[in-house]
Amino acid sequence: MTMRLELVPIAVSDVDAAIAFYRDVVGFALDHDVSPGNGMRVVQLTPPGSACSIAFGVGMGSGGPVSNLHLVVDDVAAEREALVARGLEVGEVQDMGGVLYAFFADPDGNTWALQEIRVTSLPR
Repeated sequence: MTMRLELVPIAVSDVDAAIAFYRDVVGFALDHDVSPGNGMRVVQLTPPGSACSIAFGVGMGSGGPVSNLHLVVDDVAAEREALVARGLEVGEVQDMGGVLYAFFADPDGNTWALQEIRVTSLPR
């Protein structure tokens, strides 16, 4: 059996502002923005290099903010610096036992963690 997490719905209050945030500030690719009818709008964006996307829109149900979605990166300091340069408030890099994190939130309170796992040799 195979299971793949490929889509995570998140709640946003302003669809156009959320597109601008995720596409222009965080750097996600806009996969689609469709309005199938009945006032519904579905937007999907994907982080660079990821097989998992986020989705939000209008008429998709409601929910509260999502917490601690992880964006796994090769170099958390470099990714943090790039996001800060684009105007995003990102916390300082924290070392949590060999796993490095930097945290940020979107305008709707959905929270994200940049995560870098440093590969170390395992004891034999």
